[in-house]
Amino acid sequence: MKALRRKLLVHGLALGAGLALTAGTASTALAEFQPKKPIEFVVMAGKGGGADKAVRFFQSIIAENNLAPVPVTPINKPGGTGAEALVYLNGKKGDDHTIMFTLNSFYTTPLRQPALGVDIAEFTPIARMAEDTFLLWVHSDRKDINNVDDFVKAAKAKGSGWIMAGTGKASEDNLLTDFLNSAYGLNMKYVPYKGGGKVAKELAGKNADSTVNNPSEQLGFYQAGNTKPLAAFTPQRLPMFKDTPTFRELGQDMVYFMQRTVVGAPGMSKEAQAYYTDLFSKVYNSDKWQKYLKDKSLQGDLLTGDALMDYWKREREVHRKMLIKMGAISG
Repeated sequence: MKALRRKLLVHGLALGAGLALTAGTASTALAEFQPKKPIEFVVMAGKGGGADKAVRFFQSIIAENNLAPVPVTPINKPGGTGAEALVYLNGKKGDDHTIMFTLNSFYTTPLRQPALGVDIAEFTPIARMAEDTFLLWVHSDRKDINNVDDFVKAAKAKGSGWIMAGTGKASEDNLLTDFLNSAYGLNMKYVPYKGGGKVAKELAGKNADSTVNNPSEQLGFYQAGNTKPLAAFTPQRLPMFKDTPTFRELGQDMVYFMQRTVVGAPGMSKEAQAYYTDLFSKVYNSDKWQKYLKDKSLQGDLLTGDALMDYWKREREVHRKMLIKMGAISG
């Protein structure tokens, strides 16, 4: 497991270095493609979560700056821990007007459900816009829990009655819950919901004991004083949560990130791929997105093309090993 954790750390820090798309790379192909109808932007998660918020923010940047000649329309398809979205996009072979925004269920759901017939290597790489971060959260009313030691004590006392809310079965949140159970000898019950926004509300409403939400999902409740972070699954402390230690500081070398990536349908034309790569390069480099990255504690450089496909393949193997270890798939 230590080797796997080190591998997780490496992917979060180094894979994107120096791979940002340079301006004008796709200029020739751009002249050959312009979208002729509204662009469907599929979100493989429910409304209110980190992915949904990011897609709607992209939509606003594109509209405000007239970056596309047609509307960009977000469509949420959260069913089956992303299976609904994956199958939908997979069925759009050759479609130049449908794109998708992914989570790490992009890897785990096809591995868990081979009957879907989805091979992520067949999708069209467009742009990794960020890697999202995770923290362990509890309700602020838990005055007895102010650090991870307190959390472990309380969770052990409640046993399987301790509810960890998360997004989907064998998803990112489920993987981190499994890690916490294993690392600290806990028996928390993992309860999946459709979307990080719903998960955040469950904690704020005291219907769950803890979550491992992304900052963008929990931020409103945190700023309102309803929830508090205990530790981060990052290599260094996050600037927004400078008083919150990392699990590495606490002796657990567990670092984990979630991709925030734009994906095209299988068989998308090279011209359309170039168009969307250029479009989201402009969005990535916009002042608004750069501020959003900082405000929401997002990390990671822009990845496109072959570098992005290589990243997917490496991440799929990392997640395959994690799923085998947690017993979600066989070796």
